[in-house]
Amino acid sequence: MKGHSIETSKTAAGIPVAVEHIPGCRSYGCMIGVATGSRDESKDILGLSHLLEHTVFRRTSKRDSYQMAVEMEGAGGEMNAFTGREMTAFYAVTIKETAGVARDMIGEIVADPLIAEEDTELEKKIVLQELSMIKNEPESYIHDLFSMELWRGHPLCQDEGGDEKLVAGMTSRDLRAYYDERYLIPNLCVYAAGDADLDETVEWAESALDGMTGGRRNARSAPPTPESGYRFVENKADHYQVAMGFPAPGASSPDRTAVKMLSAVLGSGTSSRLFQNVREKKALVYSIYSTVSQHSDASSMAVYMSCTDENVVEAMTTTSSVIGGLLKEGLEKGELERAKRLVKGANIRAMESTESRLYRLGVNHMLSGDTETLEERLGKIDAVTEDDIMRAAELYLREDRLNTVVFGERNRKLKHFDAGSLSFRSHPSAQEHHPAVLGDLELPDRESGLLHQRYDIRIVAEPGAISLEGLLHVPLVTWIGLHLRSDDEQASLREDPVDLRYRGLEIRPEEVRLHGGHHIDGAVPVGQGIDRCAFRDQGALGDQVRVDL
Repeated sequence: MKGHSIETSKTAAGIPVAVEHIPGCRSYGCMIGVATGSRDESKDILGLSHLLEHTVFRRTSKRDSYQMAVEMEGAGGEMNAFTGREMTAFYAVTIKETAGVARDMIGEIVADPLIAEEDTELEKKIVLQELSMIKNEPESYIHDLFSMELWRGHPLCQDEGGDEKLVAGMTSRDLRAYYDERYLIPNLCVYAAGDADLDETVEWAESALDGMTGGRRNARSAPPTPESGYRFVENKADHYQVAMGFPAPGASSPDRTAVKMLSAVLGSGTSSRLFQNVREKKALVYSIYSTVSQHSDASSMAVYMSCTDENVVEAMTTTSSVIGGLLKEGLEKGELERAKRLVKGANIRAMESTESRLYRLGVNHMLSGDTETLEERLGKIDAVTEDDIMRAAELYLREDRLNTVVFGERNRKLKHFDAGSLSFRSHPSAQEHHPAVLGDLELPDRESGLLHQRYDIRIVAEPGAISLEGLLHVPLVTWIGLHLRSDDEQASLREDPVDLRYRGLEIRPEEVRLHGGHHIDGAVPVGQGIDRCAFRDQGALGDQVRVDL
């Protein structure tokens, strides 16, 4: 991969051109990017960018879709397109001998689409099926739901597919008006990769696109920094998808690489903190990972996980504890270097593909206005220090900006979950937490009808708190874990312990009430003149048990 380069230029009409030449490469790819996407749509046309992207493939003034497919595949290549929040792109990849066919096809689709009514109606049916499919793929749809929650109230919250009802009502006239307004020189960029030549690419761009004059660049405003939020979205599946994430800086920020490496430390690969602590040690999830979604003026860093209903709350609280552990303890020896090699390896392997290089070249340039070779990207990764990681963690991993989405079957507890309980700034990490067990407490067995319950409780001393740990045994139903633990950041509790509801736990000066059937993660601070704590359970059938500690 040594010796490759990225060259830039412009057409006579001012369209930016970027070409990544790869010596020895026997394939070729070209792309035309249009700087318009779902964030540029008004509320009455949500989904139009995506529908237009589909429809232009139907017919040009010279060829229909079948003729284009025959010629492109006959040349040994393929065409495709994608719509994002900030761009729509059309591209083709083929062997170097037939690069001219790829250029002709893509240039014709972008510059000379017919956008006929019959083609629009046919493509609407396909797009509506695609939107239905996406919503029935929860592991993918959770990404859209998280963006909707994080950027709520701003155009970045608008997903690429749009509103199904609006899409169903769109006409070829709507598409043509949007095309005539947006598909013009100020919004166009051209890219090529592989066995590609800059002069040849500029000549093609001028011939195909320089006549698309007029218009202006889409006007955009950066999103305000979002506050924390929680949303439960009902789904028929009994498996739950969870997203927990934060706003982060845009594509041109100097913190961009540090944030990506921070995400890698937390949740990239099976050796990452989240995978080890949430899945391997506790078996709370099937999958868990973190990733960064990049936009021009903002981004997000989020953790995504999937699990069954009984594990959702503990998976979220454990994730919070892992984040808290990083903030409090910093990086382990060798942890950053391991993450760097993992990320560099993924980048190098991805760049073996001409299509991947073309995609990265186009997307990076459209979002930031810059180009970046693989060697430059690897150099930026190597330059990230532990101080950079911790500075980024302090800046962006903030409780007041944490947004959480849970997607799954109807569940009253999760619908009304108090996301404010997902505190991590002062949580002790799993490695640090070594409570001293002062004694065991077993409540007498009790039976009421078919329900037989028993609590096995430990009394635990920790810094600043007396805690209870135990299991609620409910035969024929499940075991519900209870863990009351220290939380040094409960300042409001220490200042005013009269009435605080914390994750299902109601704390008063004299007692702790534990409502049966709830997973609890809280603490009882000492040193506030509280010389007695009572553990009281209001059972499902109305009976009570009280134990003074």
